[in-house]
Amino acid sequence: MSVEPYSEITFDKDGDGPAGQAGRLAAPARQGVTDLVVFAHGWNNSPSGATRLCSDFFAPFPGLLAPGVEAAYAGVIWPSMMFSGEPVPDYRALVTVLPEKEPVLDRITELLVTAPPEETAFAEFGALLRELAEVGPEGGREGPTAGPWEPVPEFLVGDPVEVCALFTAALEAGPPPPGPAEDVGSVPPEGFGEGLKRYWKGAREALRQTTYYVMKKRAGLVGETGLGPLLGEVARTAPGLRVHLVGHSMGARLVAYALRGLPSGARPVASVTLLQGAFSHYAFAARLPHDPGRSGSLRDAQLRVRGPVVACYSRYDTALGVMYPLASRLAGESESFDGAGSLGAAAGLLGADDPRWGAIGHDGVQAVPGTAARTLAAVLREGVPGSGCVSVDAAEVVRSHSDICHEELARVVVSAAGTGR
Repeated sequence: MSVEPYSEITFDKDGDGPAGQAGRLAAPARQGVTDLVVFAHGWNNSPSGATRLCSDFFAPFPGLLAPGVEAAYAGVIWPSMMFSGEPVPDYRALVTVLPEKEPVLDRITELLVTAPPEETAFAEFGALLRELAEVGPEGGREGPTAGPWEPVPEFLVGDPVEVCALFTAALEAGPPPPGPAEDVGSVPPEGFGEGLKRYWKGAREALRQTTYYVMKKRAGLVGETGLGPLLGEVARTAPGLRVHLVGHSMGARLVAYALRGLPSGARPVASVTLLQGAFSHYAFAARLPHDPGRSGSLRDAQLRVRGPVVACYSRYDTALGVMYPLASRLAGESESFDGAGSLGAAAGLLGADDPRWGAIGHDGVQAVPGTAARTLAAVLREGVPGSGCVSVDAAEVVRSHSDICHEELARVVVSAAGTGR
């Protein structure tokens, strides 16, 4: 590890962690530590890889801190997987983070490899995806993680052939499958076996989107029920310790949802920095521009932070510029809790860009009045504003979704924390 003192905060998929973590995080305050920087990784298929990322990201910090600032560091290690542009996530990686679902994944893999051209096979595939996501046939959540974390994507409860046909059309960027305009995924007539077989291409994307949904739900759950309450315990044990949250990709979602999980009256978080955040750019909005009667899922959460909430974004992040909107559109959802859209509406992904589905890591905080917009050069020259939401265009150094280990980004975190030279 490149810095010390360093601790690791571990959570399981339900947001539970071992006893004593709060005391371990608070302990350095008794030795004069004033600030705790907490980093949450994004999709990753091994804890050791997450630890390496923490070490690489934290490496510049000691040389950037002002005299008199004593910092401790912590990495949030949670069961996740790497977000990939490939049509099917690596199977062994899936088993690593979803070991309890190995029989389900075995059968899903068999169906994808053999690609049987029968509707019954697609029906079985749809049922397996719902089991993977712990979603009932009518869209209700099942299993220990059931709860109002996300609306259930309609592609998980829609007709499996229609869903796979829609995904196939999206991947091929061609016209929708035959059928009325309002029913883009109509089941082909009997005897169209080879046509059905073609839709297994879309089935592979449906699996990838299902795992995306599972990890998205998990990140919010771990943040709200795990990290948030843990930080509340730290605040009671070390009330003067200033906590600075940093998250990458799904880890940005995790630390943002931790703000919702803070106990009432607890305000230990002094700053938040979101690096290429994989959640909606409207998350903090009091009113959604396309539906003013609804709000973002993190409405006013920024008010629980004593300092700024900084969102670094880059136009070069194709995972968030292309794949995130695809996932959100096909789920028929934005970052709110008021239901999902329809498969017909999701088919609009073949048309023009729609700002409803944008990611905060692609264009920053949106629809929050007073949000400051800065270039990275301006922040490095003048510093981060001391409060409120701040969008920082980091395209100068961030050239891909995972391109975050730069001294410049460390300087943004240190400036947001108010601990820099």
